[in-house]
Amino acid sequence: MKHINLTGKTLKYSDLFPLASLIFSTAILLLAGRAVANNAVLRSMFSCQAQGLGGVVPTLEVSYQQGTNLSFIPSGETIKKVWLNDPSQVTMDFDGPMCMQFGQERNFNSGDCKNSAANVIQLRRIQKLKIPGLPKTDNTLLTVITEGQGRTKLYTFRILYEDVTPGYHTLAIYPDANSPGGASCVRPPQ
Repeated sequence: MKHINLTGKTLKYSDLFPLASLIFSTAILLLAGRAVANNAVLRSMFSCQAQGLGGVVPTLEVSYQQGTNLSFIPSGETIKKVWLNDPSQVTMDFDGPMCMQFGQERNFNSGDCKNSAANVIQLRRIQKLKIPGLPKTDNTLLTVITEGQGRTKLYTFRILYEDVTPGYHTLAIYPDANSPGGASCVRPPQ
């Protein structure tokens, strides 16, 4: 059997197996921990919660490092119209055609509003643009009108400006649970 001489002591290869095993296990745990942290990217809520029917306006964090997605794919809803109160610090992109109307004409059944087919909004923080008349704010409000299953829904989200990457990159909206233990969207007593 071969022997290894480390600092004057003679070790057998069999003595190194526990050390090698410990190093290998530690490396695997560190990589697995990092993978789990990187896969903690999905935040979800039921439609009634996202609509604020429980009395709480949901939040979305946006940062410079990565975009944040707002997905209506699980709920089966199509985005028909979107408003962002302060467009000076956030960009928006969509995964499909989106209703773009300006000025006084606001007809959901005309032009591209009838053909809106987006299900995801991608938001990203940008350096603040100077837009005359817009006050300095630490957050803004995103309003989304959707259609699905023959119903129109109104959602509002408080957009929080973050300097660090949020712990998620997608907020997925799911249909309301119909089970007794499902989502609780009853407004709490005040």
